[in-house]
Amino acid sequence: MSYEQIWQSVLGEVEIGLSRANFITWFKNTFISSLEGTKVVVGVPNAFIKKWLEEKYHHSIVSALENVLKEKVDVSYQVELKPVAEKNFSKPNVEYIKTQPNFSPLPTNKNSNDRPRSGLNPKYIFEKFIVGKNNELAYAACQAVVNNLGKAYNPLFIYGGVGLGKTHLLQAIGNEVATKGNQRVLYTTSEQFTNDYIQAVHSGKGKDFKNLYRNVDLLLVDDVQFMGGKDGTQQEFFHTFNELQQADKQVVLTSDRPPKSLPAIEARLISRFESGMVADVGKPDTETKIAILERRAEEKGFPLSPEILTMMAESVQNNIRELEGLLNKIIAVHELKGTPITEKSVKEIMSDFVSSTKTKSLSNKEIIDAVCRFYDLNLKDLLGPSRKKEFVWPRQIAIYLMREEIESSYPTIAQEMGGRDHTTAIHSYNKIRHEVVDLGNEKIKQELNSIKQLFSV
Repeated sequence: MSYEQIWQSVLGEVEIGLSRANFITWFKNTFISSLEGTKVVVGVPNAFIKKWLEEKYHHSIVSALENVLKEKVDVSYQVELKPVAEKNFSKPNVEYIKTQPNFSPLPTNKNSNDRPRSGLNPKYIFEKFIVGKNNELAYAACQAVVNNLGKAYNPLFIYGGVGLGKTHLLQAIGNEVATKGNQRVLYTTSEQFTNDYIQAVHSGKGKDFKNLYRNVDLLLVDDVQFMGGKDGTQQEFFHTFNELQQADKQVVLTSDRPPKSLPAIEARLISRFESGMVADVGKPDTETKIAILERRAEEKGFPLSPEILTMMAESVQNNIRELEGLLNKIIAVHELKGTPITEKSVKEIMSDFVSSTKTKSLSNKEIIDAVCRFYDLNLKDLLGPSRKKEFVWPRQIAIYLMREEIESSYPTIAQEMGGRDHTTAIHSYNKIRHEVVDLGNEKIKQELNSIKQLFSV
């Protein structure tokens, strides 16, 4: 058998135990790079997927290979591009588009050195994005989109709180696609889309508007929640979305909340937003915040000690933007004073900065502990596999509180709750939220308030 035939047989076995979405995310563009004796090297498209396969799917891959080859094998992974039948080594010819109020014709001279840009900020790239438990699935979905434009997850809908990295991921997709070939990329915000639509209607340039937004290979739309209540904008976006999808063009959207929670958005749009992949970006844990601070400090030429990084990471609870704001203030103060950065000086600066933004730290473990105390359960029963009602209900309450109180991502919650699947966390949260928000269940509200009083904050 050829390498391709062997690998297709392996993928057939691996896919049986995975959802289609997970299979595409982690195994698309993988292949056998070499096979010498019992040593197999699997080629993967990037370092993140390499690490994920090594940690999560190595056993499944080895088992499938041994079933196909009928012998024991030693498997390793290597980042490299999948070979293609014909290679074009000419420089990628990328065309960028800018959202322009006057709807000037889209550029046609692809060799022009002064064609308009796409609205992408070159600083937002995947290499500068710190991956943690709070965002790893969203990151992986973005990688899958880049590698399978219009096919893997279309649309991809990314949601999360302010300052958690949604725009970074959105623009990173655009910047990455822009380096891969002759692709037309357009980044816009929902506000810009609305403004362009209104201007097109008033100026009679509807055709130019449609040409601008529909003649693209990749449409990136930031903050779609601001389309709420704007009927004309929603109708136009609905038709734009449909035309792009029917042409297998990629759409990626961001919002501050999941599709079902978007206020004043038409049901037909929500249905389309949910038809692809919905991925959340939660608040980063302390380790991720430390990694972000360390990277940003090094980029600015101000490396900080582990003690200072930890102190800063633990002081800011809300979002990455506040974290970077604190770092910038510390650097600015020390540049102005010309003094070294010490733990004492950082504490003094933090006392002013954090007082306006800090809420006392609350962790997933503290929420779990409070739930155990309220329902008089031991930790083993709460996190265990039992489906008894007296254990299932407190689990769902704990999941709801972790999501509501500190905006933990679903994968993080699932891991904290005994390594469950993140879809279980989603189901539990939605169930309790329905009772509290939609049905106004006062008994459950009282339970939640009582548990909150047990938080060690």
